[in-house]
Amino acid sequence: MHKIAVVIPCYRCSNSILGVLASIPALVARVYVVDDACPEETGALAARAGGDGRVLVIRHEQNKGVGGAVISGYRAALAEGFDIVVKIDGDGQMDPAHISNLVHPILREKADYTKGNRFYAMNQLKGMPSLRVIGNSFLSFMTKLSSGYWNVMDPTNGFTAIHRKALATVNLDTVSERFFFESDMLCHLNLAGAVVMDVPFPARYADEKSNLKIHRIWFPFLRKHLARTMKRFFYSYIVRDFNIGTMEFLFGSMFLAFGSIFGGYHWVRSGIEGKVATSGTVMLSGMSVILGIQLLLAAIIYDVTRVPKIPLQDLIE
Repeated sequence: MHKIAVVIPCYRCSNSILGVLASIPALVARVYVVDDACPEETGALAARAGGDGRVLVIRHEQNKGVGGAVISGYRAALAEGFDIVVKIDGDGQMDPAHISNLVHPILREKADYTKGNRFYAMNQLKGMPSLRVIGNSFLSFMTKLSSGYWNVMDPTNGFTAIHRKALATVNLDTVSERFFFESDMLCHLNLAGAVVMDVPFPARYADEKSNLKIHRIWFPFLRKHLARTMKRFFYSYIVRDFNIGTMEFLFGSMFLAFGSIFGGYHWVRSGIEGKVATSGTVMLSGMSVILGIQLLLAAIIYDVTRVPKIPLQDLIE
């Protein structure tokens, strides 16, 4: 029998936390409420409510961010020997009734990590702000590139479940503690070879206020995604394996860079000197760019086929 725990990071959610706790299904054996230095003292509210012996409050003296709060819950769950750890938010946007659906693929040993996907069906997008839909679509593509999980969508979705064997492979000290946490977990799990699966479920939007400010996270997220992409390529395609995808990426980058620089130089030079570039110069530049793009597309297609398919549950004792 698998033991299931739930981690709820809390910051400014005193109006909703009691309702969330009351909705946790009986299949959950432990609920970690992580008060991330909440000014509304959400943790104290949960502790005073009582009536549910499963609830254990963890308090942070200083705010660590959503990732830092979840990591504290993860560490506690590993220490107590739980098999599956579910993470939900305390703002009421995630219905705990869906926990059984979320952990089902893990229980059947089909996945190591499951996450909610609000984009699976059009009717599930009702009530979601348009800006959030567009932003999540762009973030999803960046996460596919940086994490290597081309089969998942809605990467910032915080409704997740993870098997202890997959969680044990992640160095929690190096995972981002702020809003990049969900995306960074995917990057770490891919390097470990964990199988990740989306589980469709509708989000609930009412009058709650999100602490995530889209205009503030675009550049930091882009910078971190680029860094994770380079790290994944180096580790997966240089250190751990050197394959046809490596060659396609390296030669594609060289051809594209050469064609762009060579063509740009002669284009500027012809404009200054008033001379038309020779057909050979144009062909050399154009063919280099085209060949470079084709090789990079082939490298991406190869990368798509390398999404982990065998769960760590079957590989690790």
